[in-house]
Amino acid sequence: MQKQKISRKEDYTIAIVPKVSGIPYFNAVKEGAIEAGADLNLNVLFEGPPIADWKQQRNIIEDFIQRDVDLIAVSANDPERLGPILQKAREKGIKVITWDSDTDPKYRELFINMVDPENLGRHLMDNLASQMGEKGEYAILTGSHAAANLSEWMNYIIEQQEEVYPKMTLVEVVETEDNPQKSYLDAEKLLKTYPDLKGILGSSSVGPPAAAQAVQDVGKAGRVTITGLSTPNLMRTYLKNGSSQMITLWSPKKLGYLTVSLAKELLNGDKLKDGQHIAKVGNIKIKGDSVIMGLPIDFTRENIDQYDF
Repeated sequence: MQKQKISRKEDYTIAIVPKVSGIPYFNAVKEGAIEAGADLNLNVLFEGPPIADWKQQRNIIEDFIQRDVDLIAVSANDPERLGPILQKAREKGIKVITWDSDTDPKYRELFINMVDPENLGRHLMDNLASQMGEKGEYAILTGSHAAANLSEWMNYIIEQQEEVYPKMTLVEVVETEDNPQKSYLDAEKLLKTYPDLKGILGSSSVGPPAAAQAVQDVGKAGRVTITGLSTPNLMRTYLKNGSSQMITLWSPKKLGYLTVSLAKELLNGDKLKDGQHIAKVGNIKIKGDSVIMGLPIDFTRENIDQYDF
């Protein structure tokens, strides 16, 4: 039986665990989370592993349990293997939610999703297909097959291609471990292994900039389409010089802000409502035990300078 922890309102400690620390995407999430903590009078702790590894996440969560935080919010590197440590946290009376990448629902109370996964996956394939003329060989750079969000997006990416773009062929899916240097080497290898490759889709933020740099370095900028998910600041130069054609994302800073805002509501026992307005974020959508933040944004050479994150 779970203990009920009694905390004073406005005096909560919220621990946020990203998949990996130090990359621009999660740095922007941290910025939003810290800002929300200041606005809402909460103590926000933000700590992730140096590489995208579930074992290191487990150790960080164990430390937060020992520190007796009120809520742990994790972007999971593995949906099942983190289960026992998250269950331990709940048995100690610590609330557990996920954001960005989910666990099995039995291990948490709420999942905060950036966008609807099916809409996003199909949208990413539509973007790639339109730039490739709906035909030719393409490859996918993903962070990890174990990450629930990346796996779900990829399923819809491939499903959309098979259903709508039969003249396109997926030649390989490569795991980059969310490591920028490995992503670059993987993209370089793809370009050498498949001389007829027409597109690379990166489904985690380090993939597209690495692939764009690789096509630039081998003299194939503009001849191989580079698209997928990344931040405007990582992709600005590549969009402007034509090494990449389009990139998609949401505001990771808003995701951090939303995660902390909803953590406080959950700790206060407030019920979330579909269409509810969250300050500095917008109106949220409730889908089962998940919250969807909003719609994805496409960035191109024409609009990239409107964004800074």
